[in-house]
Amino acid sequence: MRAKLVATAALLGGLLLIIAGCGRSEAPEAPVNADDVMFVQMMVQHHRQGIEIAKVGTERAATPEIKTLTAAIESTQQNEVEMMLRWLHSWDQPLTAPSTGHDHHGGMPETDVEQIQALKKSKSFERDLLNLLIAHQDDALQMAGMEVYNGANPAVKEWARQVQASRKGQIDMMTEWLKR
Repeated sequence: MRAKLVATAALLGGLLLIIAGCGRSEAPEAPVNADDVMFVQMMVQHHRQGIEIAKVGTERAATPEIKTLTAAIESTQQNEVEMMLRWLHSWDQPLTAPSTGHDHHGGMPETDVEQIQALKKSKSFERDLLNLLIAHQDDALQMAGMEVYNGANPAVKEWARQVQASRKGQIDMMTEWLKR
């Protein structure tokens, strides 16, 4: 009888371990593909350029709406850079794209240092600032569209949709300001 109790207890113990193990599955990590990585790497650099443009705008703009917009761009994009760097770290990916990265992701141009330097010296500062920001934000809109279409990571794709909406709104607003 004792042997039967020991065997039954062992069997029940084993079943409990199996049942307990069945409920303990770790949540699968969200998928990440090469398009997600390239988008985030390129957007980090793109945002850093946007931050530089926005800083110039915040320093030189005379129109309160433009000053407010550039300050908001600077702050928002800095927070977004930090978020993107966290993603890249969590994916164990390089923080920067290969030097040919733009070629493989639509060939989006960069806003170069010369354009930003020319803006600092512009005699038609606010008009030139708005035109440069419109072009820059349109590039972000295009890159975000590629991510929405080709990406795999749900969080990155959702953020790309937010980028599309916010940058489109900014472009529309700045275009209206240029008409004044």
